[in-house]
Amino acid sequence: MEYDGDRQTKGDYECLLFDLDDTLYPLNSGLSSQVAKNIEEYMILKLGIEESKVPEMCTSLYKYYGTTLAGLRAVGYKVDYDEFHSIVHGRLPYDILKPDPVLRNLLLSVPLRKVVFTNADKNHAARALSRLGLEDCFETILCFETLNDTNKGTDPIDESNVEIFDINEHSAAPDAGIELPKSPVVCKPFEEAFTQVFNIASIIPNRTVFFDDSIRNLQTAKRMGLTTVWIGSSHRSEGVDYALESIHNIKEALPELWEGKETSEAVRYSENVGIETTVEA
Repeated sequence: MEYDGDRQTKGDYECLLFDLDDTLYPLNSGLSSQVAKNIEEYMILKLGIEESKVPEMCTSLYKYYGTTLAGLRAVGYKVDYDEFHSIVHGRLPYDILKPDPVLRNLLLSVPLRKVVFTNADKNHAARALSRLGLEDCFETILCFETLNDTNKGTDPIDESNVEIFDINEHSAAPDAGIELPKSPVVCKPFEEAFTQVFNIASIIPNRTVFFDDSIRNLQTAKRMGLTTVWIGSSHRSEGVDYALESIHNIKEALPELWEGKETSEAVRYSENVGIETTVEA
């Protein structure tokens, strides 16, 4: 565990903002590797992309656009969002996720607001949290449907009138004179996604601690004023205030979240918890 920077005044935090995948459960669960496999299958079977090009393309799309889905929409593919998510997440072996009573007790004992912020869809978030036994630990879940108009991008592809930007070619030989096409998908690690989340959930950045496994997401969060915690790493990097090998180390790293607060009774959100799907204009 490592920490960098001045500690926030103990009573100043009011919200904990959590990524989901590889943060609330560990990377070694194997679920993320299954997601990657399903994304590649979707690209081959549903979009007709040549199999040999898919791995490199996934890397390039993630690099430039934050998620493969955002990148596919940017470079010209019309993706049915529901179909994409049903193939990528709907077929996951969720039974490999096990209840985590240690994390549950930690979350319920900390007397602050707790919110999930994920690029994934609402069904995936609900199923993963349920398997972990954490479904009633959060005030709300902000997900793909929260930040995106799910009616866009679902028109059938007219192959005779589609111009696909070759992201692999650009990645291999970047041309500063070429402006990359923009994506209609709003997602981490981009500031627009964080701004929408702040507005929707009434989050005050400098009073919020953000937990994520992605260094890019953390660096954006840090620029926007959040205290950042890198989950899955024991070494700090630029944009990281704390680095924890496991999310179970939260109390060890940030005891101030519990100090001076009533912790005799767990703070529960079971009556208010829900999947937030508000679409922000």
